[in-house]
Amino acid sequence: MAYDVSKMADWQIAEAAEEKMPTPDEWRTKLGLKKDEILAYGKVAKLDFLKIMERLKNKPDGKYIEVTAVTPTPLGEGKTTTTMGLMEGLGHQGENVGGCIRQPSGGPTMNVKGTAAGGGNAILIPHTEFYMGLTGDINDIMNAHNLAMVALTSRMQHERNYDDEQLARLSHMRRLDIDPNRIEMGWIMDFCAQSLRSIIIGMGGRMEGFLMQSKFGIAVSSELMAILSIVRDLADLRKRLGEITVAFDKKGKPITTTDLEVAGAMTAWMRNTINPTLCCTAEYQPCFVHAGPFANIAVGQSSIIADRIGLKMFDYHITESGFASDIGFEKFWNVKCRYSGLKPNVSVLVATVRSLKMHGGGPKVVAGVALPDAYKKAAPELVEKGCSNLVHHINIIRAAGINPVVCVNSFPTDTKEEVNIVRKAAEAAGARCAVSTHYSTGGAGALELADAVKEACKQKNDFKFLYPNEMKLRERVDKIAKVVYGAASVSWSPEAETKAKTFEADKKYDEYATMMVKTHLSLTHDPTIKGTPKGWTLPIRDILIYSGAKFLCPMAGTISLMPGTGSDPAFRKVDVDVKTGKVKGLHEVD
Repeated sequence: MAYDVSKMADWQIAEAAEEKMPTPDEWRTKLGLKKDEILAYGKVAKLDFLKIMERLKNKPDGKYIEVTAVTPTPLGEGKTTTTMGLMEGLGHQGENVGGCIRQPSGGPTMNVKGTAAGGGNAILIPHTEFYMGLTGDINDIMNAHNLAMVALTSRMQHERNYDDEQLARLSHMRRLDIDPNRIEMGWIMDFCAQSLRSIIIGMGGRMEGFLMQSKFGIAVSSELMAILSIVRDLADLRKRLGEITVAFDKKGKPITTTDLEVAGAMTAWMRNTINPTLCCTAEYQPCFVHAGPFANIAVGQSSIIADRIGLKMFDYHITESGFASDIGFEKFWNVKCRYSGLKPNVSVLVATVRSLKMHGGGPKVVAGVALPDAYKKAAPELVEKGCSNLVHHINIIRAAGINPVVCVNSFPTDTKEEVNIVRKAAEAAGARCAVSTHYSTGGAGALELADAVKEACKQKNDFKFLYPNEMKLRERVDKIAKVVYGAASVSWSPEAETKAKTFEADKKYDEYATMMVKTHLSLTHDPTIKGTPKGWTLPIRDILIYSGAKFLCPMAGTISLMPGTGSDPAFRKVDVDVKTGKVKGLHEVD
């Protein structure tokens, strides 16, 4: 049953759907799980990844479907809504389907953004729980991350307070000689707090800690979250947590969590985070929630673990990539699939008439400000011109050897002429195209999309990576810039080039993933440049290293790991109904 989106807000639809949402015990029966494979947490449940994978290890995988998008407006073009809608459409056809999306951060939720839960009749439930922590994965990551900082700062204090002779008598401690000017990690919290971007800690006497500059990032930007998204199992998690570089000593040698003897305790805090949380669509198709939203210096995907378990449990498993295909799909293609060993059957490219009007020269789109009239009335000439951006993204997917399906995420203001322009451009570029009204009509409106995806899954593809592991860093960046972004060349700052040469000289970095850092609002490094620009140069100003996740992150722009809180934050509207215990106002951020 589809709810009337003209009369009901997203949160009202979610609340109505939750009345008939299966309980954890009902899910166990519905999904054919053993009693000890599902762990109830109130309205939701975690699935015991290790037990389920052991039982299903010999079962063939289902079809693997990835969802990405064209370069979006600042409003987003509905990747999560399409992910939910496609699950509902396949569910309407009686298919055994499930999927996975990422867990939202409390920072954007309590600030100025929604939670990427989908919308209308294509929405994830339970809604409030999804907003507010679910089963605690982000809290566990915060505790594990901050424990590493506790280990570091206390070690620095004790090494300062003891001389070498005194340290020699402490059998549990050797001098690490940590350089206070080369601390890589900071602290994390799951809110936007610009006043914590740069801080001084340890003020007071010798017993108050080590006096030094420090910093906070938002929780989901932690390397630990990046690691959770790419690990294959608990053993892989333990190994990678032990390889995180926390600081450097005064000779330039990395100081890891293993050196600080804290990696085991960090893994203990995170032991339950490897189990995906089970939620569902408004039409009750199962959907996992696993890993976090940060998509710049991280891979920007739901987890490899969730995809592995979903492919065993479902005939069709759908996973969503963050941002547009030049960032999210590129990382899915060359990082996530390389780490997981999984090969996708099809990629769904979400486009809206609105986004293509913007790329065709339409007025500026600003989040929180009413759309200009050009986006509310027919403008086929803008759509036709903007289709060059659509075709560019189709070509990115085709470069991976994957069968693309363009989903026109339909809005009521779209005209038949405009939609036909998009369909014609997509098909001319070698992609299937389907129009979907899942937002307004749920799975019944996604049947054309479901058919197109199933047809694409039947077609054999020739999946291949963009570059081999042996390719050196600067060559990789050059290839990504030219093939994926459409740049003519790449320029390197002296600092970035020096770092690149150092990494290229050491073979151990050949296995590190190349994790590009670039704006999602343009194919270029400049968010103001729309469409499909030609003849431009991608500037690389620095390279970050994540030694636990094994990421090298070339930066084509600045990035803050701690967003700021706006002047009208969403938390002003949030409260609790003291009679019912229900959270109110939270959903108004959608």
